[in-house]
Amino acid sequence: MTWEQWLDEQATAREAAGLTRRLQPRSADDPTIDLAGNDYLGLAGDPAVRQAAADAALTWGGGAGASRLVTGTLDLHDQLEHELADYLGQPSALVLSSGYAANLAVVTALADRSTHVISDAHIHASLVDAARLSRARLTVVPHSDVAAVRAALEVSTGSTASAGERALVLAESVYSVLGDAAPLADLADLCASYDALLVVDEAHGLGVHGPGLVARSGLAGHPHVVVTATLSKSLGSQGGAVLGPPALREHLVNRARPFIFDTALAPASTAAALAALGVLRARPELSDLVRERVRTLADALGVVTPDGAVLSIPMPSPQAAVTAQAAALADGVRVGCFRPPSVPDGISRLRATASAGIASADWDHAVAVLVTVAKEHQ
Repeated sequence: MTWEQWLDEQATAREAAGLTRRLQPRSADDPTIDLAGNDYLGLAGDPAVRQAAADAALTWGGGAGASRLVTGTLDLHDQLEHELADYLGQPSALVLSSGYAANLAVVTALADRSTHVISDAHIHASLVDAARLSRARLTVVPHSDVAAVRAALEVSTGSTASAGERALVLAESVYSVLGDAAPLADLADLCASYDALLVVDEAHGLGVHGPGLVARSGLAGHPHVVVTATLSKSLGSQGGAVLGPPALREHLVNRARPFIFDTALAPASTAAALAALGVLRARPELSDLVRERVRTLADALGVVTPDGAVLSIPMPSPQAAVTAQAAALADGVRVGCFRPPSVPDGISRLRATASAGIASADWDHAVAVLVTVAKEHQ
């Protein structure tokens, strides 16, 4: 079979299963109410954030010009790292070009063949890829199953464990598809008991819960907890960060390939995230508003309120999910659509994001549209 034949076969199979994905460019003046993105607090369009990005581009240019270890580390990066660490209650931070890169960096730099990685079944694809790339021994445990994590840690520390094996537990503070919170306190206690390290992805917790659920759980600065975060959701920009002790930061600077060999985060994105963090500090009510809105939407749809800003609406099939998404769009509301293999349990869903940045009238219209669409297509 030629490559062309193989690609045609793959495309045909995707289309038959209702799993074809297509890029849909949007214009800057698109009037559609956006409940598909991740701008949870509406800060991507905040005037102060826009101005900071524009000023940084005019001052520094379009890009950082090099990797961080060459000449790519700017004053802006240093400021952002200090502000992020302070807000999340962490001793230090390291900024990378994306949240995906941050997860790849921390896992691949900490784990190797002498490491046991214990991964929640619902972690993000970036952590899945990181675990695979690390070449560590991998155990995938049922979602939020603390007993299963304990059993896996017992294997790492018991008589059957490999000599010198270290353990790394991977979780998200709020899981992206179902929107449920992880049992962080229990996991941190387990990791402390077994001298393991807990890596918590705060992508969907930061901003929605102020400094995130690690901090809210009293775990900021915990010696057995490392935090990763993205700057592209609540902070309305682009980039990622790893937060933890200075020794970890130094290790990543020297050993994390996604950091060492990648061009530094662009000045505009860095300044935008820094400005957004300032707005979040000054306006904590934005976090309250987004949580209130997701509760309102969940109540209207008769589903469980998630711990994050993303609400999942189950659909009977991939085709039904696509049809429902199109119906919402025809009524002026854009929602996401999760289909296998993007959903961990194989159930296709509409993905609706609550945002503090949507005008009240638009939000009310979006809720009404989604209630109608759900009734028609579920």
